[in-house]
Amino acid sequence: MGFFNIMDMSVDQIVLQLTGITKTFGKLVANENISLYLRAGEILALLGENGAGKTTLMNILFGHYVADSGHIEVFGEPLTPGSPNAALTHGVGMVHQHFTLADNMTVLDNITLGTEPLFAIKRGSRAARKKIQSLVDRFGLEVDSKALVKHLSVGERQRVEILKALYRDSRILILDEPTAVLTPQESENLFVTLKLLAEQGLAVIFISHKLKEVIGASDRCCVLRHGRVVFESKTSETSAEKLARAMVGGDIPQTSKVVQEVGPEIFRLQNVSISGQDGTTYLNDIDLSLYQGEILGIAGVAGNGQAHLADLVSGMISPGSGQLFLAGKQLKKITPAAMVAHGVGRIPQDRTTTGLVGDMTIEENMVLENYKQKNYSSFGLLRFNNLRKRALDLIAQFDIRCPGPKATTRQLSGGNMQKLILARVLAENPKIILACQPTWGLDVGAATFVHNQLLAAKKRGAAVLLVSEDLDELLGIADRIHVIYHGRLTPAVSPEATDVSALGLAMSGHADVIAKRLPRSIPKDSQEQAGEVAQ
Repeated sequence: MGFFNIMDMSVDQIVLQLTGITKTFGKLVANENISLYLRAGEILALLGENGAGKTTLMNILFGHYVADSGHIEVFGEPLTPGSPNAALTHGVGMVHQHFTLADNMTVLDNITLGTEPLFAIKRGSRAARKKIQSLVDRFGLEVDSKALVKHLSVGERQRVEILKALYRDSRILILDEPTAVLTPQESENLFVTLKLLAEQGLAVIFISHKLKEVIGASDRCCVLRHGRVVFESKTSETSAEKLARAMVGGDIPQTSKVVQEVGPEIFRLQNVSISGQDGTTYLNDIDLSLYQGEILGIAGVAGNGQAHLADLVSGMISPGSGQLFLAGKQLKKITPAAMVAHGVGRIPQDRTTTGLVGDMTIEENMVLENYKQKNYSSFGLLRFNNLRKRALDLIAQFDIRCPGPKATTRQLSGGNMQKLILARVLAENPKIILACQPTWGLDVGAATFVHNQLLAAKKRGAAVLLVSEDLDELLGIADRIHVIYHGRLTPAVSPEATDVSALGLAMSGHADVIAKRLPRSIPKDSQEQAGEVAQ
């Protein structure tokens, strides 16, 4: 592989040109006659609603899809369609939202994987380590090349992904939702790095739904809607409001936080701990109370125990020690079916693995957790007419962009999959809503809609446990916020008593900062806890 040098590129040189790109999937037009360009040293933000065609366009650029029409030029040369290897050879690198690293391998091995001859007599580890260290020093991507990936923080893993691209001499870097799993401080560090890369000639495209970071980090913005380019501007000449309007084609509905007195405690975890077979502690002596008519937020960087907390509340796992109480009664039977029967609605973080069955239709997925109801089945047979009517109603109500209720769920974009899950859960009016990253991957309009749905559920008396890495989301709609770090919870605080900086520090392990700065804010118990046991 020849080594490119981004310093050889002159600033303002057009390094990427997409012309007339069109891509359809059946009757669905994902991209329609899209043309855009990218200059050396430029950071371009690509925005759009869910299903607007952003990811499809980037997959065409990186060779995962082949366009129906149009062509791509990289550094003035035509790019062979449908070939990721051709994209890599031309200096195009991509960092996906979900990292593609091998946890049991070192940083060095992850970065060099696939770059060395299969039948080489010996590895060129010394030269590889020297090149990696040069990149680390040059761009401030500090990481230990000898460390196992499983021991790295989320921010460090992202640095490894970027180093993978730079090691392959990428001169164009694509990042899909790069800050989705980062703390605010890690996000700031990432964009410092990207600007340093751009100053040295690298061209960057990043997909994001976070308008604040788009305004702060990009040089130019391009908005897609319904597969077309509808807005393009220098970032300095636009605003978050203009971008939001361009994304949805009109005014964004506002979120109105409901201030109300909470009801009695409906759910409680008491001294709960969970450990793995290898002795790893995932939850460490957790105490948590959830009240009717409140939204309780859980902030934290992925991998700090929130996934196990969510699995516990949804009945997927049982505690190693400690107790669960529902309406004052101790729960003995903790299974998914039991929790659904108790009125727990589940919005899982992993929508493709634990939220939906990709090969089943949309109408079937709509009733996965309540298909035994007489409206949907009779004598063990599904009543498809009723399923279809329910699906059509919820598709319209939640604006799920899809070919129709009989389409398989894997045909949907990630954001529309999320809307399907939200529709399934919220339509049942559950007593407790476990919402894990409910707006992850959603555009600003869809996210506002979800927030208003959760606030409406709270208003009618539901208790919402909101697990999110989006601090603006938590500060915007939660009534109290815990931070989880290495399986422990900080004291609950009100959004009015905290800010993004303090929460971000707590998410990084500085719980003492949040404890010293912020007063504790916990609703007054409205009833004594009973000692009865619920079966």
